[in-house]
Amino acid sequence: MKRWIGVILAAVLAGVAVVAIVIGNRGDERPEMVAVRGVIGSEKKPFFDDPKVKAAFAKHGLSVEVDTAGSRQIVTDVDLSRYAFAFPSSVPAAERIKSDRKATTTYSPFYSPMAVATFEPIAALLTKSGILRDSGKGHQILDIKKYLDLVAKGTRWDEIPDNSAYQARKRVLLTTTDIRTSNSAAMYLSAIGYVANGENVITSDAQIAKIAPVVGPAVLDQGFSESTSEASFDDYLALGAGKTPMLVVYEAQYLARVFAGDGLIKPDMRLVYPSPTVLSKHTLVPLSAGGGRVGELLTKDPELQSLAARYGFRTTDPRPFADQVAKTGAPAAKELVDVVEPPTYERLDRLITTIDSARP
Repeated sequence: MKRWIGVILAAVLAGVAVVAIVIGNRGDERPEMVAVRGVIGSEKKPFFDDPKVKAAFAKHGLSVEVDTAGSRQIVTDVDLSRYAFAFPSSVPAAERIKSDRKATTTYSPFYSPMAVATFEPIAALLTKSGILRDSGKGHQILDIKKYLDLVAKGTRWDEIPDNSAYQARKRVLLTTTDIRTSNSAAMYLSAIGYVANGENVITSDAQIAKIAPVVGPAVLDQGFSESTSEASFDDYLALGAGKTPMLVVYEAQYLARVFAGDGLIKPDMRLVYPSPTVLSKHTLVPLSAGGGRVGELLTKDPELQSLAARYGFRTTDPRPFADQVAKTGAPAAKELVDVVEPPTYERLDRLITTIDSARP
């Protein structure tokens, strides 16, 4: 009898051990991975390629991969049926996609004001000429109205009085990406169009017809323009003022390099803010349940918000961005007051096509 009791107890203990092992193994299991592919503006690719970002998504069972295209191309040229989400760099583009695809919601997890990347000799020259001024809040402001006056006159760098810093023969023009494909150029056009339109958002075809000849030279007279903001910023970093004395950028592009401390931002490089400027609200349009999950995590997950701040983005929670600025002493504006809204997608598209039709 004692022998049988011992056998039964041994069997019970073995069963308990098996159950404990099974339960323990289940606790160690990662969530089943779901592959999600999206199409994004090129300026966000370094963020999505970061192994820490991939690992943060993986904790929630998502394997996120991305392709890039200009934000305007995402609206007009990309086959969105292949993707779980579209993530352009502006609200107008996102709202057009939302309408076209009959999506029910959007997510805006982070944003970046448009800024200008330049160099100290250029900044000093423009300050002396009254185009740049000190904000009194730790950053410099580029006066768009005064800049457009230079554009209208066709002013060249070597024609600026008392200029010994940058005696180039070329026109005084901000370099942008291609307005036909890229959101950063379209946002710049929104800002200068606002000023040219009597400091009003463009709302009619009559206004477009009036201001197109005014703002057109600011983009057409540049010559060749890169199709993506990443390509143009790489030129700024590598080739200097000889190639790109002033470049329209997303603030996040410049600050990401400052936060990284990788030495790509040289001591003579400067970040200034146009007045007025436009906020580029990076807005995700979910095209499937998986895409919606990506948008939700980018907006609410503290780890992903913190990682986005490291790439220079101002997040829905302002603390991660503020922490990065404080830690690195980055030249970021604490607050921007002179911010205007872009026109609707349809009005902005009409302005772009009107300007583009004037190309030689």
